[in-house]
Amino acid sequence: MKNLTLFFLFVSIVAHSQYWQQEIDYKIEVDFDNINNQYKGIQKIEYTNNSPETLRKVFFHLYFNAFRPGSEMAIRQDNSADKNTRFKIDIDSLGPKQQGFLKVYNLSQNGKLLKTINSETILEVELDSPLFPNETTEFSMDFVGQVPDLVRRAGKNSRDGIEYSMAQWYPKMCEYDSEGWNADPYTGREFHGVWGNFDVKIKIDKEYTVAASGYLQNSDDIGKGYSKRKKPKSKKGKAEWHFVAPKVHDFTWSADKNYTHDTYPGPNEVTLHFFYKNDPKIIDNWKKLQPYTAKMMEYFNSKVGSYPYKQYTVAQGGDGGMEYAMMTLITGGRSFNSLFGVTCHELAHSWFQHVLATNETKHEWMDEGFTSFISTLAEDEILEKNQEFPMERRYNDYYRLALSGTEMPQSTNANRYEYNYAYENTAYDKGAVFLSQLGYIIGKENLFKTLREYFNEWKFKHPGPNDFRRVAERVSGIQLQWYLTDWTQTTNVIDYKIEKVKGKPGKTKVVLYRKGLMPMPLEVLVKYNDDKYDIIYIPISLMRGEKSNPFNINWKVKPDWFWADPYYSFDLERGVDEIEAIVIDPSNLMADVDKTNNYYLPKMKKFEDKELEK
Repeated sequence: MKNLTLFFLFVSIVAHSQYWQQEIDYKIEVDFDNINNQYKGIQKIEYTNNSPETLRKVFFHLYFNAFRPGSEMAIRQDNSADKNTRFKIDIDSLGPKQQGFLKVYNLSQNGKLLKTINSETILEVELDSPLFPNETTEFSMDFVGQVPDLVRRAGKNSRDGIEYSMAQWYPKMCEYDSEGWNADPYTGREFHGVWGNFDVKIKIDKEYTVAASGYLQNSDDIGKGYSKRKKPKSKKGKAEWHFVAPKVHDFTWSADKNYTHDTYPGPNEVTLHFFYKNDPKIIDNWKKLQPYTAKMMEYFNSKVGSYPYKQYTVAQGGDGGMEYAMMTLITGGRSFNSLFGVTCHELAHSWFQHVLATNETKHEWMDEGFTSFISTLAEDEILEKNQEFPMERRYNDYYRLALSGTEMPQSTNANRYEYNYAYENTAYDKGAVFLSQLGYIIGKENLFKTLREYFNEWKFKHPGPNDFRRVAERVSGIQLQWYLTDWTQTTNVIDYKIEKVKGKPGKTKVVLYRKGLMPMPLEVLVKYNDDKYDIIYIPISLMRGEKSNPFNINWKVKPDWFWADPYYSFDLERGVDEIEAIVIDPSNLMADVDKTNNYYLPKMKKFEDKELEK
């Protein structure tokens, strides 16, 4: 009986170690000085260690320290193999009032001051007393920050004239997970955070309107109705904006004296908020955007899962577009199609980055790629573009990457890419092709069933690649470790060729050749002279299964193709003279890097032979 008890205790510990999540509650009060572009804050944190490990140190992100000459971000910007086009300003050129900083004072644990080591964008903190598993501790601190010019995502005075875009502005606890502390210095790439509750009070000149993550708690104090807020009669004094954001891993806000604020009803009683400049040049597009944003949310709810909050904000600010908890900052001086596209992409991040929240630094393609995939399809459907192949641009961008000589494995840490070009195309395009091509392997219906089950099973748990793979395997009955390995951990390419077609009356042999190292199941379309068709389906042995026929065409399943053999042949029960065409991958969903050898067209061959005779 004792041994049985120990066994169940061991199982419980193992299960706990795989699925635990740290917990954090922030209470932040900040007093903002818009004359000097600085702010002072008080932050109290309640932090629970749900890990099986005892913690003796903790770490905080101090992101604004990256926006200073000589910072790691500035050095990285100067020394990358190609220019990072997302940076519009040379950080080393920033003067004292253009720079950013974030400084922490009086950091204590349960009332006792702690020793800290400041390493630019990371603050290392030695605990006064160890934090044991399942224990909770309290931290408090004072902090002072200066808002930099808008260099990357956050800062003051955006190109659209938005005064403040306040992202990653407070001392943010680093995430501790099953792989340890995620305390990478900030060099302009990705984010990772601890889920918790935010209670934030922002005191700022009362001429400003504030957009933020979470739910406004004092709309009557700010201005009756909030959405119909009028300019204060007196220009003197400050207003305090009080927001609460439950179960998020970040808190962001923006502020401007010339914001227009609209609301629009979203699905499932979600209120959509829109903040944008009162500029006649953009008003029509921002008004038109609002019902379309509701349609976007409906689409993502149906394809992935229900948005779990009752508020979402689209605010003009930042640079380009960037997703945050319960809101996004986007530039607003765009054509409607561009405004739609960036809003659609950033909203889709709410499911992948802010509810599932895979570690972007390690697996950025699971956020950017999955988001690019679903937002591309949403844009095509909602705007009724009805493109034959909506993912075509994503595939073409991947082909250029694969043949560029700059590609690195998709599992590369986001900060370690030699080329910015390779990072961008790997995260967004190759990541999107991963999902699209998975639909080719397991079937479109199974792909979307996988997305829904993955979201429902792994929301608020920081899943990794294998967690997604296992859901897809369970849904489809197909083994997929080979796919995850080759696509994400190598730069192997898919390249198949029709090597030979030969035959006699009543029988034809087709020989295929795998030129690339990455294996794939094949769909081979055969068209006959009498306008009849066959699809020859060739699974690979690594799959240990096969998908159902997705076509309205005769489907003939052949024996598995073993990876070790680069050649494969099959017979057709028709003569070679009866064949009009043979095509590998008629759907174009397989990312074969050279499609010029995927076709057999005997009429064209005869034409070429005659030309040679001349």
